[in-house]
Amino acid sequence: MNKTFVIAEAGVNHNGSLDMAIQMVDAAAAAGTDAIKFQTFKADEVISVHALKADYQKETTGAGESQLDMVRKLELNETAHRRLLSRCREKGIQFLSAPFDLDSIDLLAGLGLNVFKIPSGEITNLPYLRKLGLLNKQLILSTGMADLVEIEDALEVLTNSGTPLEQITVLHCNTEYPTPFEDVNLKAMLTIGRTFGVAFGYSDHTTGIEVAVAAVALGAVVIEKHFTLDQNLPGPDHKASLEPDDLKSMLLAIRNIEKALGTGIKKPTQSEKKNITVARKSIVAASPIQKGEVFNEKNITVKRPGNGISPMRWHEIVGRKATKTYRRDELIEI
Repeated sequence: MNKTFVIAEAGVNHNGSLDMAIQMVDAAAAAGTDAIKFQTFKADEVISVHALKADYQKETTGAGESQLDMVRKLELNETAHRRLLSRCREKGIQFLSAPFDLDSIDLLAGLGLNVFKIPSGEITNLPYLRKLGLLNKQLILSTGMADLVEIEDALEVLTNSGTPLEQITVLHCNTEYPTPFEDVNLKAMLTIGRTFGVAFGYSDHTTGIEVAVAAVALGAVVIEKHFTLDQNLPGPDHKASLEPDDLKSMLLAIRNIEKALGTGIKKPTQSEKKNITVARKSIVAASPIQKGEVFNEKNITVKRPGNGISPMRWHEIVGRKATKTYRRDELIEI
């Protein structure tokens, strides 16, 4: 792929508001992303009353509320999904969502989605993986918190269920919000690609845009990045997300890097060919040379411009006799 597939991860940054979710679709489309991704779940089927919040969730939403109560407020129903899908079509951006339970897989399949995102937390959920594998769709698998053995096991379930490996893209990911730079381990993305022979990418939870751009330079075919309308909004993921202007900057940087990567063929480009004669050098007279005089190491030298005999032919010139008289700096001819 010459063009990286960039996903703006809305996640639950809509705070349960359909109006805000629609605004996020508009913002992601305006930034130039290829897709926007939400999360599809029924909180009571995903989270038990005993589940604790992650530390970052306690910091951003308070410790008094349970994880279940927090997530219940962030659900989007089927009507909201259909409205968002319609809005995405209007704006020319692909609608994606990550299902977190079996019923949500059915909901998204019923909406006609051809691409399914598997969140990191489901990489060890065998019934879930088996059901997705049976759909034989394009799958994007996030691998936060996983090691190579767990990735291998998940891929085995998916492929044995009927989804070819060629339809799976595996994203390197770190599930900490925000991810400390020293924990990114971006080279692990390349390890995933080499180990399993799959298309690979990166799901980024760092605070800036540079790691996502670096991932593209290393060969990522998919980039996923959390974004929000306002980092100061209440909710678990806003502070680790980009605002629209930064999202747009990331897209611009990624597209520039794609252009800069080029073909891999080393040869002069069209833009630099005009500078060859300006920057390179030719063999010229170091001092006045009389006709019949022998060219030697002292009476010839190398100077710009490069529109004469190349200095690579130096030994071909030394020892020859001048066929004409030369002024200082005049191009040598043979």
